[in-house]
Amino acid sequence: MTLGPLIVQSDHTVLLEVAHPDAEDARHALAVFAELERAPEHVHTYRITRLGLWNARAAGHTADEIVATLDRYAKFPVPSQVASEITETMRRYGRLTIERVETPIVMHEGDDTTETTLVLTSDDPAVLREVSSAKKIAPLLGNKVDDGTFPVRAWARGELKQQLVARGWPAEDLAGYTPGEAYKIELDFGDPGGTSDGTDANDGTDTSTDSTWHLRDYQQQAIDAFAAGGSGVVVLPCGAGKTLVGAGAMAAVGAKTLILVTNAVSARQWRDELLRRTTLTEDEIGEYSGQSKEVRPVTIATYQILTSRRRGQYAHLSLLDAQDWGLIVYDEVHLLPAPVFKLTAELQARRRIGLTATLVREDGREGDVFSLIGPKRYDAPWKDIEAQGFIAPAECFEIRVDLPESERFDYSVAEDQDRYRLAASASTKQQVARRILEKHPSESVLVIGQYIDQLEDFAEALDAPLITGQTPVDERERLFGEFRAGEIKLLVVSKVANFSVDLPDASVAIQISGSFGSRQEEAQRLGRLLRPKSGGQTASFYTLVTRDTVDQDFAQNRQRFLAEQGYAYTILDATEL
Repeated sequence: MTLGPLIVQSDHTVLLEVAHPDAEDARHALAVFAELERAPEHVHTYRITRLGLWNARAAGHTADEIVATLDRYAKFPVPSQVASEITETMRRYGRLTIERVETPIVMHEGDDTTETTLVLTSDDPAVLREVSSAKKIAPLLGNKVDDGTFPVRAWARGELKQQLVARGWPAEDLAGYTPGEAYKIELDFGDPGGTSDGTDANDGTDTSTDSTWHLRDYQQQAIDAFAAGGSGVVVLPCGAGKTLVGAGAMAAVGAKTLILVTNAVSARQWRDELLRRTTLTEDEIGEYSGQSKEVRPVTIATYQILTSRRRGQYAHLSLLDAQDWGLIVYDEVHLLPAPVFKLTAELQARRRIGLTATLVREDGREGDVFSLIGPKRYDAPWKDIEAQGFIAPAECFEIRVDLPESERFDYSVAEDQDRYRLAASASTKQQVARRILEKHPSESVLVIGQYIDQLEDFAEALDAPLITGQTPVDERERLFGEFRAGEIKLLVVSKVANFSVDLPDASVAIQISGSFGSRQEEAQRLGRLLRPKSGGQTASFYTLVTRDTVDQDFAQNRQRFLAEQGYAYTILDATEL
């Protein structure tokens, strides 16, 4: 009997032996409920968290399934207390429910009516008594109806769910949703007369001819999972067609829709995709951003405009009430600005779908995504989608460079807040980037970084166009268009390219600096390369890291994301290129 690749420990950590033949199967099984914490070369460390278990429970997995997974892959017996705590943690989800009830009202004799009331209920009076007496929860509830029921104040549905998650008692929200104003939205699959099969590499769709297409199985499963739950998060890799899942959700709901996106470029890409893939016309889609203030049955707004303030007030909150929205779509939900959580708490009566490549948030607010947007409804592992041929395979390299002696002194005496910038901007990275470009002479390459002065130096040295947040939107779109068309083979881009930029032909990325080892940023940047290539070639993702500095320390965090998704990464010295 072969021993498994996992060692399950009593502190809820799980060690995965990377070289074991069953390691990949075990990794995929763990991703359902555990979070990767460390990913060195040989043994990866996962942690079983409450939030991970609750997300698994909301997605339909049971404690028995999860314990059975650990038993199946464990090298040694699973500690009994771990199995017991998994069961107890998952039992907490749904012990409390938020429901909507009809309460009779006597107006006058012979003319009775009813009103709808939100209530917090439980079959366990002790649990209800515990949470209702909590200092932060009591003000959100009315006077007790009976031992199993408390009314919920009309404005408190979102805040109550946040506080219950924080206390370890996540409520299942069964109160339903305001339908919103009905509006017919259908997917437009084109002329069904086509017979040949093919794949459109640009937008995450399968095509029969140039004018016909159909949803992939995993996209339809994601839409069905959302429709069954009414709100929640869909996790798909970049390039796997998250926009089409959003469009499918809009068609399933059939109501006026507000779409929230990261920037104006993303807004225009959403608009173009909806025009291509649905029955919506230009007159039915509005853009609400710094450049335009259109409110239409389908309105695409940027997070930035929604969170902008004027004289201390959110100036554009009226957008939330401008239409009777039946659906709110949150694109790149892992980047949702903190102020939007407050707004989202007030939108609990509306159906909500979050789209993301990773649930990791650098601010630690995954619990707020869970409680306010909804639990994870669908998650397709990146390597599974790759195995089906829907995203490109990728090779990941970390290239170690030395900090020159002339820059080492400045680094050694710098304040902590400046050390990463100095290390990440090491001048030796330019020479290494040139060598990488020489290895990929005919491919489309992105050089991606964090610091504008560093990017300006690279753009000048490499004689390449530069795109930053200061580049006008029309100029960005022109340069991105020329890159897609192959007229430009090299672009130097700031973090504006992290977000929803459709660059199907990019096959090489050179990451020269980033946001302090952000895993969510790693997801976005790797995702720029993953749309299938016309020649089927493997994408190459290089990260240049300055040895023996905080740049190398932060790189370990980014590696966690790669390992989480099943990507091996190779560490090379710059001299080995």
